Amino acid sequence: MSPLADRYGRRFPYLRLSVTPACNFRCTYCLPHGYHADANAAAALSLPEITRLLQGFTQLGMHKLRLTGGEPSVRKDLADILRTAAAVPGITKLAMTTNGTLLSQRLHEWMAAGLNAINVSVDSLDRAVFARVTGHDRLDDILHGVDMALAAGLPTVKLNAVLMRDVNDKQLPSWLEYLRDRPVGVRFIELMQTGDNLPFFREHHVRAQALETELITLGWQALPRAADAGPAREYRHPDYAGRIGIIAPYSKDFCAGCNRLRVTASGDLRLCLFGEFGIPLRPLLQSDDQLEDLVRAVGGQIGRKEQGHFLHEGRTGITPHLASTGG
Repeated sequence: MSPLADRYGRRFPYLRLSVTPACNFRCTYCLPHGYHADANAAAALSLPEITRLLQGFTQLGMHKLRLTGGEPSVRKDLADILRTAAAVPGITKLAMTTNGTLLSQRLHEWMAAGLNAINVSVDSLDRAVFARVTGHDRLDDILHGVDMALAAGLPTVKLNAVLMRDVNDKQLPSWLEYLRDRPVGVRFIELMQTGDNLPFFREHHVRAQALETELITLGWQALPRAADAGPAREYRHPDYAGRIGIIAPYSKDFCAGCNRLRVTASGDLRLCLFGEFGIPLRPLLQSDDQLEDLVRAVGGQIGRKEQGHFLHEGRTGITPHLASTGG
């Protein structure tokens, strides 16, 4: 079958699959009061359901998979999920986004299961600021896990930091020092409005463009974007081992390069992180003989994907917070 493409010519080799909505952090911009389970919510996809889902998406040209949450490591069968995904023909890049709380304990188990790329959420290199943002004083252990990943030769190691006015938006010097000798990518993500964070967003939103301008002034140069890359605009500098990425969802034409689809933990296809609807795929994941129906259903829905999000209009779709969809 031909690779999945929408009516604007965009192709989608990249799937972000949430394996749980639960998270053990309480970040100010996402779950400030912590995660509270909804007794009426559907259970997360089982391992057989995940296997069938991935088999269907690889038939549609998906070859990069990112496991997200919530926090994926709260699933006790995470290594089994990684092993299963790595065994699906067609998946060449198996990534995960994590808060890193179990990284130093489980890194080698995850790598043995097939993980070859990781993004760790580190919103500040200042221990006090990190604890204030996340609700947990775990920065030192998480950074130790990052260093372990580098020492173990994990092919891709990146850190994610959500930019927040008067919280961490003036910390570029410490990040540059961190990147001088570490071959990691740091991605600064512009704070996004969601369904339940409007007061926080209004107080702390800062455009990423100022940081991007500062990088260029300091001699950082933009890199070409890979076909299966995430949304970051990446920069490099000859004096630094690491790279910097800027994710600016409010910038002009941000959605023009969209190459990813999302599936929630309970099996709903989301054509956009801030879309107005989800498409339930779970009924098509109950037996192996439903594969053709699954492929047909996903292919038939891609025409409903909008050209861009509506964040500039304050429309956040059905995403109450980033943990609900996988960020």
